[in-house]
Amino acid sequence: MSQLSAFGLGEKLKSQGKIQNVGIVGCGSVGQEICLLVSRAGLDVVFVDVSEERIAEIFKSMEEKLDDMIRHWGLTGSEKRLVLSRIKGSTKIEELSHCEVVIETISSRRPGTMIEQRIELFHKIEEVVADDTIISSNLSTLMISNLASNLKKPERAIGLHFIEPIDKTHIVEVVKGVDSSDEAFDKLSRFCGMISRKVISIHESPGNISTRMIISMINEACEILMEGVASVQDIDETMREASGHFVGPFELADKIGLDKILKYMDNLYAEFGEKKYKASPVIKRLVRANYLGRHTGKGFYNYENGKPVGNTITCVVVE
Repeated sequence: MSQLSAFGLGEKLKSQGKIQNVGIVGCGSVGQEICLLVSRAGLDVVFVDVSEERIAEIFKSMEEKLDDMIRHWGLTGSEKRLVLSRIKGSTKIEELSHCEVVIETISSRRPGTMIEQRIELFHKIEEVVADDTIISSNLSTLMISNLASNLKKPERAIGLHFIEPIDKTHIVEVVKGVDSSDEAFDKLSRFCGMISRKVISIHESPGNISTRMIISMINEACEILMEGVASVQDIDETMREASGHFVGPFELADKIGLDKILKYMDNLYAEFGEKKYKASPVIKRLVRANYLGRHTGKGFYNYENGKPVGNTITCVVVE
């Protein structure tokens, strides 16, 4: 053995698994935010959704988000074109075949957990991707171990939770399931580093850290509102100042979507049976009235062009 070879020089370095292509399955509001985040980091993204019409809507929505960044001096026109050039939309799941990481972000606005559909989707993804591709899900209240149950290689599945507002929150919760491998965790952690996000390692539990804490905070804010202690705006302003949060609890609920919030509350209450997770009557009333937050133009606040113009709730009748 030569001196050089003793030091490993001249030998081929062992690959740690290149990450250049990322897949997104289901490109609603959260999927779009992730697409833009990943593309702005210089990675290529392909998203899969249900129809060509839906794909056109998604691109229009992402362009509007980028235009808003331009208006706030966060982006230039040439940078916008470059970001969009790295994003491709498709109706065919086979387009994910070259991706090193695939993240499921199908709609969480529908009733129930959609766990059967997600399990089947994981199985379909596995059929078209490489053996070392990481299959993930943007988990709020579900368990990655359940979603990975039908995979041939369940060790490749690992949870990933982007916390809203995604463009301002610089951490992500990475959730290891029962079978998740250290290699999968390391690879997904490298991916998070590439998109400038710090990893918070989570032992699998419904709601992780963020959703459990956020739901409790929103419920308590609703209790304070129902007691007539303070207005929607004053509660939000107090929590922004007192906690250093980017948004108050009602602003955050409107941004996430009150239908999503209600679903998270129902899931956590079913799992833990604790009152702090039981949906407030205020949330239920607003959802029944289709006051779901920013995406419907009304929630705790009224919205025009996605911007709050005043609060909706002036009084609350307890059911």
